[in-house]
Amino acid sequence: MSDAIKRAEEFLSREQAFRLGELLTESSHPKTKTLSQTAKDDLPAAIRLLQSVDDDIPPAMEKVLQQDSFQELIESFIKAMRNNKRIFFTGCGATGRLSILLEAAWRRFWQNSKQNLSENIPDLEDRVFSVMAGGDFALIKSVEGYEDFPDFGRYQMKEHNIQPGDVVVAITEGGETPFVIGTAWEGLDAGARVFFVYNNPTEVLSRHVKRSREIIEELSITKLDLTTGPMAITGSTRMQATTAELFVVGSALETALVRFLKDKLPKKKILKLGLNQLEPANYLRLLSELMKQLSSAQAVDTLARVTRFEESIYRFGGLITYMADSFLLDVLTDTTERSPTFMLPAFRKYGDTLSPNSWAFVKDPFRITEKAWHALLQREPRGLNWQRSIYEQLKTPPGLQAQPPKLDNSEIYKFMIGNESDPSRTDAPDSALVVITTGDETDTLMHTALQKFGPQYNKSVALVIGSTDNTPLSDETFQFPCNLTNSPLQLWHHLAVKLILNTLSTATMVRMDRVIGNAMVWLSPSNKKLIDRGSRLISQQMNCSYEQACIALHEAIEEVESGQRQGKEVTSPVALAIKRLRDTKE
Repeated sequence: MSDAIKRAEEFLSREQAFRLGELLTESSHPKTKTLSQTAKDDLPAAIRLLQSVDDDIPPAMEKVLQQDSFQELIESFIKAMRNNKRIFFTGCGATGRLSILLEAAWRRFWQNSKQNLSENIPDLEDRVFSVMAGGDFALIKSVEGYEDFPDFGRYQMKEHNIQPGDVVVAITEGGETPFVIGTAWEGLDAGARVFFVYNNPTEVLSRHVKRSREIIEELSITKLDLTTGPMAITGSTRMQATTAELFVVGSALETALVRFLKDKLPKKKILKLGLNQLEPANYLRLLSELMKQLSSAQAVDTLARVTRFEESIYRFGGLITYMADSFLLDVLTDTTERSPTFMLPAFRKYGDTLSPNSWAFVKDPFRITEKAWHALLQREPRGLNWQRSIYEQLKTPPGLQAQPPKLDNSEIYKFMIGNESDPSRTDAPDSALVVITTGDETDTLMHTALQKFGPQYNKSVALVIGSTDNTPLSDETFQFPCNLTNSPLQLWHHLAVKLILNTLSTATMVRMDRVIGNAMVWLSPSNKKLIDRGSRLISQQMNCSYEQACIALHEAIEEVESGQRQGKEVTSPVALAIKRLRDTKE
């Protein structure tokens, strides 16, 4: 028996807890079943298919905003602010990046508002913390397997010395991620107020996933069920699930912040800071209006043109470099998430000449790398500096104990996101600079990025999000007119950037044959959940049993890993397994 078959049989016998096919977030959405073929025949129609699944979000959110649990979340935030306690957002993968984004938005508000606040208001900038599986390093590159261990979540929370009176918002799209569940339990044990946020029906989670059922049945933990339905791309929870989480958790935090400050500030300062108190119905209306504007005929046509532009770069071995300023973190989030979702090369560290260059990268046009990281996070990075003894203490698999990954700040700074030149990108067969800008920063950002750095690239374009009267400074400017309401955390700007980039990156990868139907067959099976998802995709595509698919996947993983060691071109184990099974049948 080969090693691959042994590993497959071990997974099948021992990892029943990761058989997640019954969950709604892992289901195929009926609206997008013909997505890959539609994208070839009629790209604007394919974009509308993707957006039509976003249309599922507002009606689902209307129910959530009426729940007592949503009001409890707001009140808990306000209580933490009044008592100078801390608010923790925890997650892994897309929800980890969301947690970091929420912290950065909070910090940016306080840093921008300090001079306008009264002396009697405490500086609460350090009162919001994000905890991501693998630390801030995982923002840029997935840390294999970390989400599979609840004790990792517990330990990372202990490192931040969580206290009674703190608030923990544990966010997991599927509602079953062990790391996030670990953070919730640790918060509860420490005496914190704990909220559990997820995107699958509570009843389904309770019936099929034991670890989820245990936390759902814990009465001391408040649950927010944000179910919207299946994702536009099967299992791709970085899309609708995380958008719903950004909207709900972001609007709760923003509402709490406004109510807290309105009790302490004179009316003049409230107006100067733009602290408009929106009721839940107003938030819902603004969300619906934003989605409607981004799905207008003009916006869809613009998305189709940008998609064709990006596809044309990638088809000829070219590379895209995005530049942004205030929303660089949003752009980085979408860019890094393409790697595990569509098995693209991950970001490459400075000095690495062996790994392939990432198809897309991000840069700050105003700052060198270390300062760029600080500006992006609004603080110093928080990498993990765990020694072998910690992995032994946590009883992790032998591989992790033998070779603990380097996840500290020195490793984060090796990703050169600053304005230093990078010939490996500008000298590619085809290179493109894409400047992404919103609102008031458009003039300065476009001038600096396009005029100073544009000549280094073969092509340079700009994506301008929001209403603007600026004269385009590039040969080609893609404009997305939409109303971006100013708010303390700039929630509407973040949502607009996310919705546009999610659709753009997904549509491009569909055109690049990384999706069959609405299934992302080019995914990296880097953890147990993704091995399960890969096995199900193979089973569905080839009409074979789950067990046969799982064995075929492990054999493909072994073949791909062997090829990587020999320097061969990387391919998807899922796609390879489908090809092998198809060849066998023929």
